[in-house]
Amino acid sequence: MFSICEQAGSANAGSHVSWQDDMDLSDLLIFKTVAEEGGILRAARKLHRVQSNVTTRIKQLETSIGAQLFFRDRQRLVLSPRGESLLAYADKLLRLADEARTVVSGQSPSGALRLGALESTSASRLPLLLAKFHDTYPKVRVELQTGTNDALTAAVRERRLDAAFVAEAPSDSTLAALPLFRERLVLVSSLRHPPVTCPRDVKDDSIIAFPNGCAYRRILERWLGRNKLATLRVLELSSYHAIVVCVASGTGIALLPESVLDVVSSEGLARHPLPAVFANIITPLIWRAKEASPAITALQGLLTKPGRRVAG
Repeated sequence: MFSICEQAGSANAGSHVSWQDDMDLSDLLIFKTVAEEGGILRAARKLHRVQSNVTTRIKQLETSIGAQLFFRDRQRLVLSPRGESLLAYADKLLRLADEARTVVSGQSPSGALRLGALESTSASRLPLLLAKFHDTYPKVRVELQTGTNDALTAAVRERRLDAAFVAEAPSDSTLAALPLFRERLVLVSSLRHPPVTCPRDVKDDSIIAFPNGCAYRRILERWLGRNKLATLRVLELSSYHAIVVCVASGTGIALLPESVLDVVSSEGLARHPLPAVFANIITPLIWRAKEASPAITALQGLLTKPGRRVAG
């Protein structure tokens, strides 16, 4: 592995180029694109630059800060530890620059909004909302990523996502939360399953759930109780459609939001209510406190319009 900036024998060896004098936002944009694309050629195509120009700018940036930013791993460039550190700052600085231009120019929000959501929220709550957002703010490009509650929360905390719809408002003071959608969770089984009124009624069943990190799975485990956890058999799936099919076939039980059952085929399922303390939750939108971009603020504005926000 080697640095793009070949320090030995470099024409700049022995010279000092100050960080402040040499690095600008265009350097950071090129660096960020190379990191995301994993190579010079792909980054050059995305930036509409010639490959040699991108290579030169990366070399200059490495020289100016006195650190190698990339290693070569086979045919792909990977960030060095110092490159990882710089990427976090580069991303923040570029986004702040975009926000400043938007605010000062008085223009509507633009650029990318990296948005995360639970699979259930994406299916049942977001289609109409995102359509409205796109119509209102056509210059914003929404990049939607689904995942578990914990994975999405970590991605927002680490600035890999700008905001996310999750199932649990985090206690982390670095994250802000806006409570939004009231959800009612319901236990589902096949139609052949006897009525479920307490955890003893599912003692021989398997749980069908999303992987660890899913808040709904934790709620179901809390309802079942500590004694039951030791004997749990869990089938992990990452699709509500797959979960519903497996439950209907009698493979096991699952805990789902009723809003999901309104948008996927729930034929063959029996619904069993849980006590309100387990069944009733509120989906919040989370983002990094004091770092709401114009696009996030615009999304919040749509969500809190009269008649749209359903949780207070």
